Amino acid sequence: MRIRILILGLCIVAGAGGAAIWHTQHAEAAVKSTPAPAPVPVVAEQVRVSDVPIDLAGIGTVVAYNTVQVHAQVTGTIEKIGFTEGQTVHPGSLIAQLDPRPFQAALQQAEAALARDSANLAATQANLGRYATLLRQGFATPQQVTDQSATVNELKAAIASDKAAIFNAETQLSYTTITAPINGVTGILNVDVGNIVQPASTSPIVTITQIQPISVIFTLPQDDVPEVQKAMSKRKLRVIAYGQNDQTKLDEGTLLLVNNTVSQSSGAIQLKAIFPNANRTLWPGEFVNVRLILSQRHNAITVPLDALQQGASGPQVYVVAPNDTVQLRTVTVGETLNGRALVDSGLRPGDVVVTQGQYRLGDGIKVVQVPAGDPRVQNSTEASAGMLG
Repeated sequence: MRIRILILGLCIVAGAGGAAIWHTQHAEAAVKSTPAPAPVPVVAEQVRVSDVPIDLAGIGTVVAYNTVQVHAQVTGTIEKIGFTEGQTVHPGSLIAQLDPRPFQAALQQAEAALARDSANLAATQANLGRYATLLRQGFATPQQVTDQSATVNELKAAIASDKAAIFNAETQLSYTTITAPINGVTGILNVDVGNIVQPASTSPIVTITQIQPISVIFTLPQDDVPEVQKAMSKRKLRVIAYGQNDQTKLDEGTLLLVNNTVSQSSGAIQLKAIFPNANRTLWPGEFVNVRLILSQRHNAITVPLDALQQGASGPQVYVVAPNDTVQLRTVTVGETLNGRALVDSGLRPGDVVVTQGQYRLGDGIKVVQVPAGDPRVQNSTEASAGMLG
């Protein structure tokens, strides 16, 4: 009986072992027959190593470097307009010509008075000489000589007055030719030919604005003032003006001054920068985004902003390993400029980061790099959006 039981037990154990071997073999075969998941298509880019500006950002307004409202300095009728609206003018360029005839007549009168008084002075001086001789000979009295001398002095004073009148008449006549005092662009003409203009008029003939160079006034928080002043003590600071999209560079200039007062209502301070504006990309009254360059970070690592993912521990990026798998890595981000982020730590030169297609990734996932705009990445993004919706 014991022998039968032993034999039966051995048979059961053998059967169980065989079943286990059979199950293991079939499981391995099933694993081998299951295809590996396809690599995830992504767009990737190698990090850039370059000199990166450290800057402060503000919003500013373009202001004309000089603005002149051209008024008449004498009353007169406009005979001619010497410019077209929107024209660039220079010092001495004709703006308007007034009727000069009344002022020419006043000048001629002053010149005639000078000629008359000069002739009278010559005759009076001659008489004074004769009276002086007669006085020595006893044929004239001292009173006659004194009276004649007073007349000479009176005529000299009249001549001085005549010369001043001539100078004034010439000045008034010069005011009939109205010229541009500065380089600039003319605006809209407010007075046409045939109209009478007066010095007391509140409306100018035209306004001239100087736009080359041109100014930008922008604001920064008061906390930035010490850093700006420290940088200004070392060098001239570059200022870059961008369009409303903060991407289009309009011009580059230099910081002129930091205003001497902080606004108590806003806690901000105004700064003024000068731009050459050679291409006239800046126009008075325009709003611009301003970057004040304080220093340069040499050999800095930057990545596209699209590469950054927000994680629980801060910004993260997917780094593509040489075996085409990805690793999620936490990074420290400093400045951002022109669609790129300055990475202070977490990346090394030569690293390749994923910029599109991150939603399907995780540590160790196999990827395949495709060009930007590849429809496989776009379709994956749309699928992700559908699942999230």
